[in-house]
Amino acid sequence: MKLTIERAALLKSLTHVQSVVERRNTIPILSNILLRAEENTLSLTATDMDLEVIETTTAEVSEAGATTTPAHTLYEIVRKLPEGSQVQIVLEPGAGRLTLSAGRSKFNLAVLPVDDFPVMSGGDLPVSFGLAAAELRGLIDRAEFAISTEETRYYLNGIYFHAADAEGTKILRAVATDGHRLARIEAPLPDGAENMPGVIVPRKTVGELRKLIDETGEAVDIAMSDTKIRFGFGKAVLTSKLIDGTFPDYERVIPAGNDKSLDLECKPFADAVDRVSAISIEKSRAVKVVISGNTLTLSASSPEHGTASEELEINYDSDDIEIGFNSRYLLDIAKQVKGDTLNLLMSDGQSPTILRDTDDLSALYVLMPMRV
Repeated sequence: MKLTIERAALLKSLTHVQSVVERRNTIPILSNILLRAEENTLSLTATDMDLEVIETTTAEVSEAGATTTPAHTLYEIVRKLPEGSQVQIVLEPGAGRLTLSAGRSKFNLAVLPVDDFPVMSGGDLPVSFGLAAAELRGLIDRAEFAISTEETRYYLNGIYFHAADAEGTKILRAVATDGHRLARIEAPLPDGAENMPGVIVPRKTVGELRKLIDETGEAVDIAMSDTKIRFGFGKAVLTSKLIDGTFPDYERVIPAGNDKSLDLECKPFADAVDRVSAISIEKSRAVKVVISGNTLTLSASSPEHGTASEELEINYDSDDIEIGFNSRYLLDIAKQVKGDTLNLLMSDGQSPTILRDTDDLSALYVLMPMRV
């Protein structure tokens, strides 16, 4: 194998694929990246056995060939090469080392056999459709924060994508929850997705997918089965196993009888929550919300640090209510609000609260109360 490639092109592709590779691996080949050169293209493949990313970039290929070499080492070398460098990569037959050179710099890297590198076969992916990059970005960005990190409830460790019916309209829904908060985001159902199975896309896959979306302004090609999903981005393809589990019936935790409605200016409210919660060093950073007449009072207390409170003027014409929230969770939801106004639908101090962006009703959030 012998090729020359621009440092910027190589670094861009390496940045995408090397992040899939786990830093600590008991299987040496999984620390490596697969390089395959043919017909003026270089493809780079990385996998952790659950997730695979393949990216293709243009290169001047003198001799076709393939090898595997340590992913993070290669990435660090290329990252530190001078901008504008031309990188030459050579694998001599039987050499057992990959030579990388740029200017006066030269590196010899260890290699492992290509045959040992695991390939995630795409298999049969019967459902396929296209989704605009902006739509997919919106679904992920507004749901990702609610993914559970609790490994025991593994079926919550991802975003649940499925086709649904909302008042007679077919929609694509993305749902995530950790049991304390829930995000439900909707988008128009793309052509071809009518028969898609409900799939749970793992947290790590969601993170890698999000990085790739920023590189494309075009539609993303999505294909899936009950066990795998593939996202095509033109020069990059991400294939992932799906979480083998049943996502809970999330509709049951969305309250239907919340009759106390309050519209708040989102930024002043979020800023006040942030200030008041600073008094507490507890993990939950609990804040109490008291709504009475045209005043909303936020308060927090800590045995070590004292107390804090702040009042906001509101327009409210329902019964008084006192409810506690995890301030971090409240702020996470507030960050998703792009408009000026946040709507709270409440029932009482012991029941879940619904939160919505009044400018964008495609997103709905549910937040469980906590004892303060």
